[in-house]
Amino acid sequence: MSGFIVGLLWFLLFFGGGIFLAYQRIDLRTSTIATGAALLAYLIFGNGHWAWYLVLIAAFALMVIPNLLEFRREKLTRPLLAIYRKMLPSMSDTEREALEAGSVWWDGELFSGMPEWDRLMSYPAPKLSEEEQAFLDGPCETLCEMLDDWDIHHERNDMPKEVWDYIIEQRFFAMIIPKQYGGLEFSAYANAAVITKLAGRSPTASSTVGVPNSLGPAELLLHYGTEEQKNHYLPGLAAGTEIPCFALTSPQAGSDAAALIDSGVVCKGQWQGKTITGIRLNWDKRYITLAPVATVLGLAFKLYDPDHLIGDVDDYGITAALIPTDTDGVVVGRRHYPLTIAFQNGPTSGKDVFVPLDYIIGGPEMAGKGWKMLVELLSVGRAITLPSTASGGGQAASYASGAYSVLRKQFNTSIANFEGVGEALTRIAGHTYIMNAAVAVTAGAIDQGEKPAVPSAILKYHCTELGRKVANDAMDIHGGKAIMMGPNNYLGRGYMATPIAITVEGANILTRSLIIYGQGAIRCHPFVLRELQAAGDDDLDRGLIEFDDALFGHIGYAISNMARSFFLALTHAKFSRVPLNTPTRRYYQNINRYSAAFALASDFAMLTLGGALKKRELLSARLGDILSSMYLASTVLKHFENQGRRATDLPLVEWSIRTLMYQAQEALHAFLRNFPNRPVAMLLRMFIFPRGRTYSAPSDEIARKVVELITTPGESRERLSQLAYKKLEPGNPLGLLQEALVLSVEYEPIERRLRQAYKEGLLQSGYLGNQITEAEKAQVISKAEARNMRNYHEKVMALLAVDDFAPEELRRTPANEIAGTKKKTSKKATKTGKKTVAKKNNKD
Repeated sequence: MSGFIVGLLWFLLFFGGGIFLAYQRIDLRTSTIATGAALLAYLIFGNGHWAWYLVLIAAFALMVIPNLLEFRREKLTRPLLAIYRKMLPSMSDTEREALEAGSVWWDGELFSGMPEWDRLMSYPAPKLSEEEQAFLDGPCETLCEMLDDWDIHHERNDMPKEVWDYIIEQRFFAMIIPKQYGGLEFSAYANAAVITKLAGRSPTASSTVGVPNSLGPAELLLHYGTEEQKNHYLPGLAAGTEIPCFALTSPQAGSDAAALIDSGVVCKGQWQGKTITGIRLNWDKRYITLAPVATVLGLAFKLYDPDHLIGDVDDYGITAALIPTDTDGVVVGRRHYPLTIAFQNGPTSGKDVFVPLDYIIGGPEMAGKGWKMLVELLSVGRAITLPSTASGGGQAASYASGAYSVLRKQFNTSIANFEGVGEALTRIAGHTYIMNAAVAVTAGAIDQGEKPAVPSAILKYHCTELGRKVANDAMDIHGGKAIMMGPNNYLGRGYMATPIAITVEGANILTRSLIIYGQGAIRCHPFVLRELQAAGDDDLDRGLIEFDDALFGHIGYAISNMARSFFLALTHAKFSRVPLNTPTRRYYQNINRYSAAFALASDFAMLTLGGALKKRELLSARLGDILSSMYLASTVLKHFENQGRRATDLPLVEWSIRTLMYQAQEALHAFLRNFPNRPVAMLLRMFIFPRGRTYSAPSDEIARKVVELITTPGESRERLSQLAYKKLEPGNPLGLLQEALVLSVEYEPIERRLRQAYKEGLLQSGYLGNQITEAEKAQVISKAEARNMRNYHEKVMALLAVDDFAPEELRRTPANEIAGTKKKTSKKATKTGKKTVAKKNNKD
């Protein structure tokens, strides 16, 4: 055998073995031993030089011999630790508490570059209990039946009293409150299901019910309240005798909670005839849902104790308290008008409001821990209410748009047959499927005890954004039908409501650019948090040992991700391990590939940019987009399994995964294009895209299958909009649209005969209403068929109808009052103008 071939074989052994060890993520010590064995073989059977052994022995000694470990830490790790501390970004207390909130779940697996799919697949499919299902089928259906969108939003700007009474009577506000306090004690999945159903019917109803079951007094009390506070408030909140709200946002502080100027000062004061130590509060809040009707106000403020009446601290920081709204100095009642949506939302303020110390949630010992409370609860609540609202809107829009596009005809064919409309229908269905999957899978994880902080931010941002895209596409498909407001418009109000979800619980721009990756990079990375904690350890020796251990683990992790990213990209991940051998097998492998690439890009971004990455928001946002796409794609796969792996749903699964992973590829490409360190960017591109960008968006053929699924009555269409309110009754457009869609399929053979008769000249009119009469006379169709067709045609025309009004019907203020107001305003303006002129003349 020639020397060249022998050398090549040894090269392949070492190179392939190194790739294998790194790909399988074998630890550094074991890898060193394996490499030693290979070198020994090379020395014996090959032409190995003894110098290789010196390298191996030195490396092995640094790994395992205690004295040399100490040498490594002092001579290598300690200087690196000093550099690392200088690279660390500054971090406020609120940022630190946000980073520590919640738990790491599937997001951590995706961040690892080597996701353990068995962990995700082992979670049981979420299911409603018999009691929860009965509530959904009973009170929830009844409430939907009671809701009249036009009456609520145009006539009253509020829900009718009987609706409020029914919500309270059936304990819709008490879904998260335990039964021992009179609540329903529903699962997170049931909570999400109720909000989803209501959202498809009325944005006002879903918001009104959602807020008390999310971040609010009940949730805060359950986790942090004293037993006395729980026993005092929770029964009333469950019974509806107490209406809660929570006030965080101020005119000067929205997403930046650290900028709160609302204050509470510990001082002596009078309370019920006695002098006690309490808190004098001053606040000015806005955008507070249920504030105009609330009886108990959850309040976030900064607590100060200048006289040290409760401790040695001057500034305790953000604190949360419960304030009865009938307390002297509390102002509630006025309303905001959020894009014409009628849910109760408004400002609240308080001036010199004195309350006892035990109004602090959890008592005085919880002073200064308000922000920690809020971010802990957001890690759960943010994954339910707003994402479920978006999912509910998507389900209703899918159900309505699929039917409408069949019933609405242009150029003698259903508009669903136009590819442009089909493209929008595909997006509606696919985005709704993604939202459904994300909400169901994440709620199921919460019910298993997870507090998924990063996934909750992913859901909040992406579900509300997808909800906005669905609303836009549905409006485009419906055209003028969706623009003309009135009782017949079933889309317009939901369209107007979508920006509201975008702005609350962390504005979406902030969530994408700072929170998703900013929080995920530290919480989910297997080593970064350990390194941070070690670097900040006051015990320097202990910190050095911990940092050394994390650092060398991190080095092995980075080498592994380089190998995995390169190999998976080179082979299109066809050999990576997946949990199932099903038609979705390749999608698991695609996620494996991008998980490794994402982990590699993250490491190099943090290594080269350090604390500056925090300020490079667009880079952070793109990394967050990659993580989000992988997480959402994972939930789609899990949701498909949870629903029984229905073959008819495969087009939705394929479109969703291909869309998400194509977005991940493009986000990664944009990240590399804009990475400031160009040599590092080129190196990363070699390992991440050695064959270029090979992933493609969904094909038109897949889109056509999705269109067929959403426009054809069947189990897939029903499953996609499973929680939409579909009851066939007057005033429920979804039920009426479905009825007409079913009839359109039934009567399609008759319509075909009418079209043929028209082509043959047997019928003169091209209008269906006239054709029915002509066809009956010409005996093209029977009398029974004509009767059925007229009935069907009337139903369709009623569904396509839009509203019009007499001018006085749209006028809320009588004309004479408007004229009077204008006259007064004009006189006042004239008088003001004369005064201004007079002043000017005097100056001159």
